[in-house]
Amino acid sequence: MTSIRKVEVIANVASGSVSKDAPEQAEKIFADFGLNAHVCAPEKGELGACLRAAVDSAPDLLVVIAGDGTARAAAEMCGPDGPVIAPLPGGTMNMLPHAIYGPRAWQDALTIALTQGEQRILGGGEVEGHRFMVAAIFGSPALWAPAREAVRYNQKKLAFLRARKAMKRAFSGRLRYNLDDGPREKAEAMVFLCPTTSRALNEDEQVLEAAALDVKGAADAFRLGLQFLVGDWRDAPVVDSERCKVARLWAAQGIPALLDGESVRLKQLAEVVYRPDVVRVLGIPKDV
Repeated sequence: MTSIRKVEVIANVASGSVSKDAPEQAEKIFADFGLNAHVCAPEKGELGACLRAAVDSAPDLLVVIAGDGTARAAAEMCGPDGPVIAPLPGGTMNMLPHAIYGPRAWQDALTIALTQGEQRILGGGEVEGHRFMVAAIFGSPALWAPAREAVRYNQKKLAFLRARKAMKRAFSGRLRYNLDDGPREKAEAMVFLCPTTSRALNEDEQVLEAAALDVKGAADAFRLGLQFLVGDWRDAPVVDSERCKVARLWAAQGIPALLDGESVRLKQLAEVVYRPDVVRVLGIPKDV
């Protein structure tokens, strides 16, 4: 812990997923380790500015208690040469925190990281300047994300309306793609998994797992949508996966994408690249 002197904490209490007393809890945890942390609990609409100010202050450690989108934004701002980050669970999906710390409460994850933490470089993907450290979905399944969020909040009617909208747009245009120097192929959608979460990759492999989703009709699309909503999409029979370092995607219109749970709209041509040094994180041993 001797390398950590200055600490910045972002606690997104405005999201509703982080308790109002999170700033005080974070301050106490750091105080127990003899550290004085500066905590920012931004109001609604102030999160981006708060995060930017925290990164610009050049802390040794940046702790983010927020959703995956904020963790991803922090990683983009910090990069491999900026502050070490600790992305703690404070959102709905918590994909990145769970990949690093397991399914723990943020208080437990932070305490373990401060006790047994180890800095390491986290690799991931990049597309059009956007980074992702867990997974990226390109094409029609990305349109199911709003419906999935409604399911999580038990908003059944809203989930149905969003799912119906996703179905209507599902066949608006298939993707063309090629992996590394391979041939051009077609798919309804593409999914890229980073080594942090892929079941097919070891964490030290510097590649992405690329899964092509070959949806041939409305029935396949509906089943895949259900898998995405309530199960593991990789169990669907229309999924075929390979490894790659670079992938190129084409579409007649802009490509809908979901990067670590955050919706992004891309241009008609996009290049997905594996980056071995996206950001430095304060991780914990795997056997904890």
